[in-house]
Amino acid sequence: MEKVVLVGAGGKMGCRIADNLIDSVYEVSYLEVSEAGIARLATKGLKPSAEDEVVPLGDIVILAVPDIAIHKVAALIVPKMKAGAMAVCLDPAAPLAGALPERADVSYFAAHPAHPSIFNYEDTAEAHFDYFGGIKAKQAIVCALIQGPDSDYKKGEALAEKIYAPVFRSHRITIEQMGLLEPALSETFTACCLAIMKEGLDEVVKKGVPKDAARDFFLGHMNILAAVLFEEINGVFSDACNKAIEIGKPLIFKDDWKKVFDDDCVKEQIKAIT
Repeated sequence: MEKVVLVGAGGKMGCRIADNLIDSVYEVSYLEVSEAGIARLATKGLKPSAEDEVVPLGDIVILAVPDIAIHKVAALIVPKMKAGAMAVCLDPAAPLAGALPERADVSYFAAHPAHPSIFNYEDTAEAHFDYFGGIKAKQAIVCALIQGPDSDYKKGEALAEKIYAPVFRSHRITIEQMGLLEPALSETFTACCLAIMKEGLDEVVKKGVPKDAARDFFLGHMNILAAVLFEEINGVFSDACNKAIEIGKPLIFKDDWKKVFDDDCVKEQIKAIT
């Protein structure tokens, strides 16, 4: 059995991962320093281990800590890892920001969930309402081998498919491409657009449209418009809708909005996050 060390095991992501690694093919040790995190582990019947005892023996070390803490935590943990071991990050920001220490004899791997698609079909309520993923709803994942022998990719991917299960598709990409997906596409762009969409909904409610009517109308149109745009169904927008889009774009977006995906801009986003 491969030995896995879960750093930050009592945190939000750490607890999710711990749940999916219980009764797995891995021998798991848990590292947690906060009292709240240790208490959360206790509710699962788990106890933290001693860092100096388990890290040097670990085949895989998962850094399940916030981006802003990765640099400090990795500086403490990675030097204690054995040669040939793998450190796994759950987000591309910290590796792209240079938060992982120089160590040529260990592999670095990153894996991130796509989260369940809005077009998923789930046949149980538990799966349907698993919006985050990692419990019952199927999701895709993206993986990147940052450094190390190519043979280590499969080892990292196998672990990622377990910690984010159920996974229906895994994509191999580069760590730079993962940075384009998050934060640039999923957060800086998509989360921002959705936040503005919510403000638009609030605005028509302020102008007197009943909130429930506005919400139902808005979410229904979001569903059908997305299904057409992302080719989930065969269909086209009406001439009136296309005209409305032409009117809306210059009113809402700057001409140079795509610079959010430029390399320098992505670097600035990552710097702010980390």
